[in-house]
Amino acid sequence: MGSFSVMTPLAVTRSDSYEHEQVVLCQDPSSGLRAVIAIHSTALGPAVGGVRFHPYATDEEAVADVLNLSRGMSYKNALAGLDFGGGKAVIVGDPARLRSEKLLLAYGRFVASLGGRYVTGCDVGTDVADMDVITRVCRWVVCGSPNRGGTGDPSGPTALGVLQGMRAAAQHRWGSSSLRGRTVGVAGVGKVGYLLVGHLVEEGARVIVTDVREEAVRRVVDRFPGVLVVDDTETLVRTRGMDVYSPCALGGALDDAVVPVLTAEVVCGAANNQLAHPGIGRQLVDRGILYAPDYVVNAGGVIHSVAGLSGCALPESVARVERIFDTTLAVLERAEAEGVPPGVAADRIAEQRLTAAARSRAWHGPGRPAGS
Repeated sequence: MGSFSVMTPLAVTRSDSYEHEQVVLCQDPSSGLRAVIAIHSTALGPAVGGVRFHPYATDEEAVADVLNLSRGMSYKNALAGLDFGGGKAVIVGDPARLRSEKLLLAYGRFVASLGGRYVTGCDVGTDVADMDVITRVCRWVVCGSPNRGGTGDPSGPTALGVLQGMRAAAQHRWGSSSLRGRTVGVAGVGKVGYLLVGHLVEEGARVIVTDVREEAVRRVVDRFPGVLVVDDTETLVRTRGMDVYSPCALGGALDDAVVPVLTAEVVCGAANNQLAHPGIGRQLVDRGILYAPDYVVNAGGVIHSVAGLSGCALPESVARVERIFDTTLAVLERAEAEGVPPGVAADRIAEQRLTAAARSRAWHGPGRPAGS
């Protein structure tokens, strides 16, 4: 890929259309760092969102992803009732090849230069050990090691939140929150997907999984021998008798090719930005498929991660994650009452809070909501 300088016109144009507050292009030739930090909104407080380390095919793809993801974080945090705005970062490249202490420290210095407007954390391709390195040069970091004062890996709370969202969707669709006897297809059994499978097995669900990585599938089967495996996502979405489809890998899982052949009655998964384009939400409604909006159900990770920043004790944090059940049910009920797709209903609720906060500018500095 070429220099990030060619991305500047695209970043400005896309950020205007997405109403982002700030898009920062980061380069450090000595370490090989090429990253983008996008701050969508600080109306509710400092922008919080993880850093994704991914080998994007083009610079444009990286910018588009970080803009979508950061906007999603604003909506996720607003709907979760958090006093934090939305942001996201992406590091361009293969983490298996490029990850180094020097690169992470360079990224941390870019985050630090924003003075607390953006708080970074784990996402796809980054982990707790990476956050520990970044913390050496930047104090605006979550998800570090617990023994160093951090909140640790957010995968567990994320998986728990998705389970609660799935139970709420089951309640809305079938009149019972129990998943016992239901067949759930999980696409992507990385950190969150693996833990979600464990919850589903405990719930008494019949679980089918797929993943492009053989080692990830092997880990699931070794731990849960009763889980069924299919070759790929295309096979999974066509599996007859599937009650719930749970996309837990990267975004865009629901597109014009998948929706017409999807057999599940409910979609509820951990992946961000599952709808390939806004029209997919209406297509799902027209097919009678209930979609639990991704940023509603996968908010458990950020709820847990910001607990230390907001002075929230661990038991209270867990209780907030479990309340994703109530939030999801409220979104689904509003969607039904207003005759709109669930994603539209969720957006409306989040936008109401963001608009009210923007009018009052309800924060007085990094990490200090109004009235603190």
